[in-house]
Amino acid sequence: MNALQKDIQIITALGGPSKVAELLHLPKKGGQQRVQNWLARGIPAHVKVERPDLFMPEVVQASTAPAGQGVAHA
Repeated sequence: MNALQKDIQIITALGGPSKVAELLHLPKKGGQQRVQNWLARGIPAHVKVERPDLFMPEVVQASTAPAGQGVAHA
């Protein structure tokens, strides 16, 4: 799965562009369209970094995992 497909899957799982715009507290006017554009362009990296809880759950899970259960160390 490429990055754009993953972004589409995330937006869909969160409830679609309107719901994501609401979760991000984007303005009512234009916010939904902005997120809709991400379905074609991908979610901007700075948005993912600002809200890893929504867009990078695997990173959040790894950082909150008890010792010995996160990322494997060599």
